[in-house]
Amino acid sequence: MKAATVAGLVLIVLGIVGFAFGGFHYTHRKHDADVGPVHISHRQHKTVPIPPVLSGIALVGGIVLVVAGARS
Repeated sequence: MKAATVAGLVLIVLGIVGFAFGGFHYTHRKHDADVGPVHISHRQHKTVPIPPVLSGIALVGGIVLVVAGARS
């Protein structure tokens, strides 16, 4: 397989995943205070949205790369 075809397939998969999930979530543990034997902390849940426009651009760019890799 050519490099353009592989890159195109990766972009297509990323575009589809971006449309399907709309972003990704992660948890960050934050330590607030350590006073002797007492440890105070909390978890922050954060969301990073993936805009649908970016997913569409990745999908279209992937299709273009696959077609260009197949022609040459």
